[in-house]
Amino acid sequence: MVNFNGIMIDKSKAMLNANNRVFNYGDGLFETIKIVNSKIYFLEDHYFRLMASMRMLRLEIPLNFTMEFFESELLKTATENKLESARVRLTVFRKDGGLYNPISNQIDYLIVASPLHILVKETYCVDLFKDYYLNSDILSTLKTTNKITNVLASIYASENGFDNCILVNERKQVVEAINGNIFVVKGNTIKTPSITEGCIKGITRKKIIELVSKSEDYIIEETEISPFDLQKADEIFITNVIVGIQPITQYKKVTFNTKVSKELALALNKLI
Repeated sequence: MVNFNGIMIDKSKAMLNANNRVFNYGDGLFETIKIVNSKIYFLEDHYFRLMASMRMLRLEIPLNFTMEFFESELLKTATENKLESARVRLTVFRKDGGLYNPISNQIDYLIVASPLHILVKETYCVDLFKDYYLNSDILSTLKTTNKITNVLASIYASENGFDNCILVNERKQVVEAINGNIFVVKGNTIKTPSITEGCIKGITRKKIIELVSKSEDYIIEETEISPFDLQKADEIFITNVIVGIQPITQYKKVTFNTKVSKELALALNKLI
């Protein structure tokens, strides 16, 4: 069962028509949310990121779309699917109609819940994806439904036996991984690409920055990172809401430690 505008319907039934703006123009946003034992992780962060993104895309926010409504709709969808722990995707999109210029800025939403599977791999090999670039602009920081670069990078990784790929921007600076933000450890300094590089404003990214900022052992920097910097790193790890922290163990011919990433994973779990 999926939740379409608050109504639970069979997922096999067609909900999108030929005028759907997500299908035609990628005119929408999404949030991937983790629920464990009927508790939504980082509820406020997801809600406020979604609201800010909707305003940027000039999507009309319904008056009833409060954080309490947001929470209840997510939990209702998980419960209807008999899931206490779930991976939930909420997609918000402009109502059908129009060409580039929409007929309305009102929204529809779709919530899909699936069983939660978390696997942190012991060995994790990545490569640089250089065929296409992300743009270092403010729109790239939003979780829009236009993710063709990520799709092509995923195909490249699959065809070449990699676990993931690192995406770069038009200036060939590191932006993020296919499915999460990226952090680079060198000595006691932990670096992550700044928002101006075009990376997603990740929820777990935000939490790691907060954790490291309070640490006496490490320094956090939001800055430019070049592909060459990756090969000089002591550690590299990827963050996203579902997995938390996934250490990278190999890039090119370099093998990395995982000590700091495992320390931060424990600290993140305590925070949750």
